[in-house]
Amino acid sequence: MRTIWLDGAQWLAVLRIGLGLWWLESWRHKDRKAWFERGTGIAWAADVARKHRWPVVRSGFEKTVAPHPKAMAYVVVYAELALGLGLITGFLTPVALVGGLLLNLLYLVLMIHDWAEQGQNAMMALISLVALLAMSWQTWSLDHAIGLFL
Repeated sequence: MRTIWLDGAQWLAVLRIGLGLWWLESWRHKDRKAWFERGTGIAWAADVARKHRWPVVRSGFEKTVAPHPKAMAYVVVYAELALGLGLITGFLTPVALVGGLLLNLLYLVLMIHDWAEQGQNAMMALISLVALLAMSWQTWSLDHAIGLFL
């Protein structure tokens, strides 16, 4: 593939690293003290789920997240950090891409009414899918350096 400046595999690595930076920014801007001590993030999500038009979202949240709000706050916050670091360094990249895709789809379904969130999550999910199917870990990654996922 001919491109300007970088080759196709390098552009895919740029896309993967950019997605990792996006996840890292999502982690960075969270008020972790509010999430962990006051439970603001999960409380906000509970309010969104409670008003959701799909009963499966309401019941799924009540069965899965609501019983463990503190643990789920840690899962969400540190999943975003792990995704960011994994994608930037290219370590366990396919796992990070699948995890990110699933998290974005979960956010997409939860935030069905918020068009701003929909756009961000749709774009991140699309980038994850492209980076996964194009095996973006073949360039500029720890996975490639140590021979994982060849």
